[in-house]
Amino acid sequence: MSLIRLLLNLLWIVTGGLWMAAAWIIAAAIMVLTIVGIPWASAAVRIAAFTLLPFGHRAVRRDRFTGVHDLGTGPLGVLGNVVWLVLAGWWLALCHLAAAIVLALTVIGLPFAWAHLKLAGLALWPIGTEIVPVHAAPTFRRSY
Repeated sequence: MSLIRLLLNLLWIVTGGLWMAAAWIIAAAIMVLTIVGIPWASAAVRIAAFTLLPFGHRAVRRDRFTGVHDLGTGPLGVLGNVVWLVLAGWWLALCHLAAAIVLALTVIGLPFAWAHLKLAGLALWPIGTEIVPVHAAPTFRRSY
């Protein structure tokens, strides 16, 4: 990990990353308690780790990353995302949005606010995504 990413991750932990990672763990625990939510719990734990140290990693669609469609990227993934959205996604997204608004009030907090906004989107629709290092993430060029 580069020095800049290490510094950004340390500042991230102080500016809400630790609390938001804890919220993801709480969501995972709630999913485990329902028994049927265990598949969502494992995804929430992976995203909690990403939420704790986001700089240097990126969330990408799994089918774009691997080139293969699977259950999480097909119709069952959509159904799983809808269930997740109703049970836990909306309140995690609201927490990330609130943190982003508070951090956006300062110039120093703008990069962290942007990271919270990206995590809010991930909180709404996490099934079918993969957390990968930035250097391994596919780059998407715009076609003009």
